Amino acid sequence: MLRPLAGFGAFGLFWGAWGAILPAIRAEAGINDGELGVALLMIGLGALVSMRFTGYLIDRYGGVVLPVVVVLFGLCGVLPALAGSVVTLSAALLLLGATSGATDVAINATGSHAEAVTGRPLMNLAHGVFSLAVVAASLGTAGLRATGVDALPVLGGVGLLIVAVAAVVLAPGSTQTGIGSAQPGVRRRLEPALLIFGGLCALAYLVENAWQSWSAVHLDTSLNAPPGLASSAAAVFAAAAATGRIAGNVLLKRLRPVQLLVTGGAIAAAGSLCAAVAGNAVLALVGIGVAGLGTSVCAPTIIGMAGAWAGPDRRAGAISTVTTIAYLGFLLGPPAVGAASSAWSLPVALGSVAVLAVVVALLAPIAGRLKGM
Repeated sequence: MLRPLAGFGAFGLFWGAWGAILPAIRAEAGINDGELGVALLMIGLGALVSMRFTGYLIDRYGGVVLPVVVVLFGLCGVLPALAGSVVTLSAALLLLGATSGATDVAINATGSHAEAVTGRPLMNLAHGVFSLAVVAASLGTAGLRATGVDALPVLGGVGLLIVAVAAVVLAPGSTQTGIGSAQPGVRRRLEPALLIFGGLCALAYLVENAWQSWSAVHLDTSLNAPPGLASSAAAVFAAAAATGRIAGNVLLKRLRPVQLLVTGGAIAAAGSLCAAVAGNAVLALVGIGVAGLGTSVCAPTIIGMAGAWAGPDRRAGAISTVTTIAYLGFLLGPPAVGAASSAWSLPVALGSVAVLAVVVALLAPIAGRLKGM
């Protein structure tokens, strides 16, 4: 169980530091906000290109893929700090996105495999470790930035930690994990079950990333909250997500995955609605926290269900397909909220997120019936 937890922790360390160091990356590259937005699109493009192929590699070659992609991720994570223009930053972020997508698939496949081997729930705990690492790295990077530390030392230090984790924790026994056993001649096709799992996970990610990206803006513009209070919204959501995932992992010892998924979707809907219609910032923060608790368990549970459905021979390939589809929801969530906000208002746009959470809860039994979950 240590390997997937370490992998998720390393993944979270980078993305926590990234969010806090991004202003320094922009300044050191000498680009404006519009150019930064274009460059950031390369992360999603790179991930979408690599994710399904990584699933094939894991099914073919086994757990040796995990430490390799994590090392590459750690090294590529340093590249944005070396960029001096929008072109070089875009190239760096394309490589970062490709290795990030590969790492995402590899750690989820490893976690799903560990669940199958041990018969114990793990995916929610692993995603909870990711969230905790994000919070810790964000706070740590903020502290370093306050002392004047630039992007290169921060990302270089995080990169070294990630490579060390890959070498010390992820590498031992990596060639004999039992993850990959698919035959080279097996035909791979996009099965309807994977579309169901992937579509459901995309909705869950859309809800999750909508609140991650827009919660502080909602408090600031819709409720006129003080800057400090508005800025705390993202931390409240992340802390609630970590708590929800760890608690969800414990609940899976008593509940079936589909029951946890229905419950999570319903709680996310209630919290989203509360935050969207709140008349003051404090009530909105409560709603954001509740939304974080609910939505946090949805994606890890769905990914775990997909891995159990696929079985050992196709697990990594199935997870790579599901996460690739789901990643579209993660990418489209923030701009979709922005478009809806422009057409109506931000509270209305975020209220629609509650509707999507209800859809997750309602469709969960369909996914559950795919393998008696």
